[in-house]
Amino acid sequence: MAPDAGSDRPGQEDIRTRLAAFLHTGSDTELRTFLAANSRLPGPRGNLELADAFAATVRDTGTLWKPVWGLCAGWAEAPPGEAPANDPREFVAFCGTRGIGALGEASPARAGEALVLLRRIARDPRWRVREAVAMAIQDLVASQSKATLRDLEEWVARDAFLEMRAVAAGLAEPRILKERAVAKAALKAHERILRWVRKAGERSSDTFRILRQGLGYSASVVVAAMPEDGFRWLAELAATRDADVQWIVRENLKKGRLVGPFPGQVERVQAILRRESSLH
Repeated sequence: MAPDAGSDRPGQEDIRTRLAAFLHTGSDTELRTFLAANSRLPGPRGNLELADAFAATVRDTGTLWKPVWGLCAGWAEAPPGEAPANDPREFVAFCGTRGIGALGEASPARAGEALVLLRRIARDPRWRVREAVAMAIQDLVASQSKATLRDLEEWVARDAFLEMRAVAAGLAEPRILKERAVAKAALKAHERILRWVRKAGERSSDTFRILRQGLGYSASVVVAAMPEDGFRWLAELAATRDADVQWIVRENLKKGRLVGPFPGQVERVQAILRRESSLH
């Protein structure tokens, strides 16, 4: 059920022991209590290392995956009333979401089902739970890029602002963008998302704001991986007369991952923004 002990993440043995107790008794009390007690919530940063350890342990459950799936799904879909934001119980929901991604990562047969559930969770009002969805997407792309990227195309749709935010954040991860096919797909996904942003009529909603905020950093990660095509795309966006799109471009041009390695390209896009601003 686990790799060699020397490769364990911090806390993984504690999780493994309590997960084994759950599988034996059917009670998740010990495991849930352990995760909540070590969540570092309330606070600015949850215990991401412990969540990684949970995902790694779940990934190795093998033939015992079905009850673990039920456990993770139940935690992940706990409503805010049961697991409020910035509460230790929210960390349990975070781990459950990561667990769904890990179980999908471990088996191509389960990956599609994992994405169906993750798409639903992507609409959660709690930002930490939405971040867990993005991390789960990264795990699935890392293990099964072609099928995962194909399924994620359905998430990019009119007014699906939180689903699109999950796709953008999930694909904005350097470790998966090292694969050129993934980088090309990530740029294409961002292009499609920005087309929906430009077509959005109602922009005062929290969900639109969340998507815009996420795109304010995610595009730069993808452009850094595909600079030639990426800067060409940013230049096209900069030339639009759309204030939200121009804000997204402006924010990404501030990021060190673009400013340092690509100063000339950054300046050219900034010049387009300045030109467009002077014409208004």
